[in-house]
Amino acid sequence: MAGTAAERRSGCGYRTGMQDCPPAVDETTDSPRIAGYQADPEKIGRVLLLYSGGLDTSVMLHWIQARYGAEIVTLTVELGQPDENWDAVTGKARDMGAVETVVVDAREEFVRDYVTPAIKANALYGGGYPLFTSLARPLIAKLAVEVAREHGCDTIAHGCTGKGNDQVRLDGTIATLAPEIGILAPVREWSMGREEEIAYAREHAIPISGGTEKPPYSIDDNLWGRSSEGGAIEHIGEPAPDDVFQLVTRPEEAPDEPEQVRIGFEAGVPVSLDGEPLGLVDLIDRCSDLGRKHGVGIVDHLEDRIVGLKVRDLYEVPAAAIILAAHKDLEKLVSTIHQNNFKSSLDSHWAYLAYAGLWHEPLREDLDAYMDSANEHVTGEVTVKLYKGLARVVARTSPFALYDEGLAGFGASGGTFSQAASPGFIELFTLQSRMAHQVRRVRQDDEG
Repeated sequence: MAGTAAERRSGCGYRTGMQDCPPAVDETTDSPRIAGYQADPEKIGRVLLLYSGGLDTSVMLHWIQARYGAEIVTLTVELGQPDENWDAVTGKARDMGAVETVVVDAREEFVRDYVTPAIKANALYGGGYPLFTSLARPLIAKLAVEVAREHGCDTIAHGCTGKGNDQVRLDGTIATLAPEIGILAPVREWSMGREEEIAYAREHAIPISGGTEKPPYSIDDNLWGRSSEGGAIEHIGEPAPDDVFQLVTRPEEAPDEPEQVRIGFEAGVPVSLDGEPLGLVDLIDRCSDLGRKHGVGIVDHLEDRIVGLKVRDLYEVPAAAIILAAHKDLEKLVSTIHQNNFKSSLDSHWAYLAYAGLWHEPLREDLDAYMDSANEHVTGEVTVKLYKGLARVVARTSPFALYDEGLAGFGASGGTFSQAASPGFIELFTLQSRMAHQVRRVRQDDEG
């Protein structure tokens, strides 16, 4: 593109694909740069836009062109979102003036490098959220950096608001991997609500998929789960409306007959379903279908965001609910009491780091090394019973099981376990506790 950034912003000779010179934009409304990684408006020339094809990112595409006179390269990442038409998404971007449109199928990389470590860490933030959005964002940011460099972009733009966690995850990852690339987040800058965005789209002939009606919820999804927030979900004193649940069958309407599924693991990684070897993408998809059918994986979660807000999210995570339950149970079977007690605290911290957008924090990599070691013997099969919203482990087997049916039973144990030795063990095991009780009781009696 010829001319300086300032000349391009003047609109002279610039074409969006729909009209020649966009209306003049008030340059004085640019937000001040608070962080060093934020894009300098005077240096924005070619922008890599994370693009979904929805209202927000479509308005952003036009708005960035009009405000900065910039060329736009769009990036759309496939992570198993259901019912997406990627040809339609890229066609819309090109019609609006994007000079390049890129779609990356990242499903295999997502499950290999992000979901697999999360499974090994039994990753649940706040005890309920399986981190599917949190796991996707560092991958999306990494791909954005790669595509931006490949296409000569000086800026990466995304549609995060100033209230959410995703801005932390995307900004932090991009700034870590590519400090030379500026970051632009228009939604944090403009003062448009949804109605204003619709008006802007109409004014500039931006097509709006699905009409202009306000959707009741904000949705995000990939193959590991789906989230819904906003609207009536924000009324925490009321049950979630039935229309929230578009992925998982409501448990009341699930089949009356239970179904069992057997998941095979090797070194902590799911590798088979009912004895059939499967790649992890296919295995997750199959578990998701089973869980959806039986109403499994609905999570009503009160969540502490990194930015300080406490919010309510509704999650539909059928595959995660089944696989994480199976993995944790198998891990308990093959690990010692000390391993199990210790690892649970590390699991929680791993989940926090992933949730907080600290994917490239060295501690997360240190924890991964431990998780790999702790999962070395997490091999075997776990049977999970699915019934009206519940995923309950009912059987498990492993060549590394630390379980001996002869020892566990109440019959004679032979020479391996001497029941006659138990009283001596109890006396020594409880010694300090008994002494503390006696000492403190004497002190209380003396003071009384």
